[in-house]
Order: sequence, then structure tokens, then C-alpha cells
Amino acid sequence: MALVSSLLFGLNASTSKLVLDQGISAGQVVMFRSLVTALIAAFIVLVTNRSAFRVAKKEWPGLIGFGIIGVSLMQWAYSNAVDRIPVGIALLIEYTAIVMVPIASWILFRQKFMKRLWLGVVLVMVGLLVVSQIWLGGLNPEGVAFAFLAAILLTVFFIMGEHLQRGRDTMSTLFFTMLISGCFWIFATDWWTFDSGSLGSLVSLGGSISSIEVPLWLLLVWLGVMGTFLPMLLSYRSLVHLTPTAAGITS
Repeated sequence: MALVSSLLFGLNASTSKLVLDQGISAGQVVMFRSLVTALIAAFIVLVTNRSAFRVAKKEWPGLIGFGIIGVSLMQWAYSNAVDRIPVGIALLIEYTAIVMVPIASWILFRQKFMKRLWLGVVLVMVGLLVVSQIWLGGLNPEGVAFAFLAAILLTVFFIMGEHLQRGRDTMSTLFFTMLISGCFWIFATDWWTFDSGSLGSLVSLGGSISSIEVPLWLLLVWLGVMGTFLPMLLSYRSLVHLTPTAAGITS
């Protein structure tokens, strides 16, 4: 689940970049992605487990914190990163979270790890450095800063996502946290400035398939379903079976 989720996130990072290049702000993109995911999750919960809509008072702080910090701001930072630097570099920097997750787990929960886990962290970090060649420079400083911010927030995502689902099913957790994320951006972004008339404009897919053009609305639908709902669902679900550290390294 973690592997497929990461594959989908990686593939759809390019879709995010195409959408952002059309003048849509990072906040507007996150708002759309969050609300589409919440809508799909709400329908599934309604059909399969209506009782999951009930939330105890003690659950709200965790759901709200995770929805805003772990989901909403994490996607926002990531969107700003891919808008400013190459997608591959942005994702590589974001996944330095694999170092932050075990350190945070040790500080917060005194969780002990075997030596082979740290070997895995070192190997992944070396791989990130080799592939990104970040020492060559030439990267937008703001983009790099947003990518590292995304790494910090992704650490929150892995840790809080695992803890929240100890007492709540995955689909309702996905619904509430994505709804909170979407509502946050309704208030935090100027969504009303979006030109709805541009939804029908054709967008080139770029690169080796630049000859193919699709309407903007289709890119947004694809990003909402295949780029957010499905990978988020798989990512949430993987945290039921893996520790935050294992999920981070796998991703």
C-alpha cells in the first residue's frame, strides 16, 4: 500500500505542476484535492459504515490537528515546492522525513529501533543525495525551503496518521481530516478569484507527450481522484499495518 501510494504521488506530482502552471494557487489546488477526497470518502462511509460519522469530543483535537498540519499544510508546502523546483528534487527533499520520523518517535514515545533501521535510513539518504545532486546548486531557494517544510510536515503526517487510526477506521479518518483540510483552505485562500471559464482550456501534457492536450477540468478530476483520494487512502491504510518509520522508509 505504501509503495503504490508513493508511486501515485510521484506520478501525480507532474499533474500538480501542470495545474499550478495554469495560474491556480497552491492553496486552491489543496482545497480542491481535499474536498474531492472528502466527498468520495463521505459517500463510501455513508454506504458502508454510517456509525463512523460519530466523533467523540476527545477525538476532535487530533482530527483537527492532523487535518490542518499533517494534511492541509503538508500538501500546500509540497505544491509550492513542485511549483518552484523540479518535481523529482522536490519529492526527494520531502522524503528526508525518513530521518525525522524515527528521531521524533524516539523523542516523543521513547521508541527503540534496531540498528538495521538506521542502516536503511543512511542508505536512503545517500540515494537521495546521489540522485538529486543538490550540491550542483541552481535550485530556487524558496522551492528548497518549501520542500524541507514539506518533509517536516510529512513527519507529522506519518506519526499522527498512525496514532489516529488506533481508535478509528481508515475511511472515516480520511473523510474528517480531508474535510477539515478543505474547510481550512476555504477560509485561508482566495478561491473566489479562480476563473471558472478556464476549466475548458486545453493544457499540453508536456515532455515527450507535449502533443497531447487535455482540458483543465480533466486534469483537476484526475488529480482529485488518482492523485489524492486513492494515494491518500493507501497511505492512511498502510499506517495501520506499518510503524510511521517503516512507512516512511518504504515510501
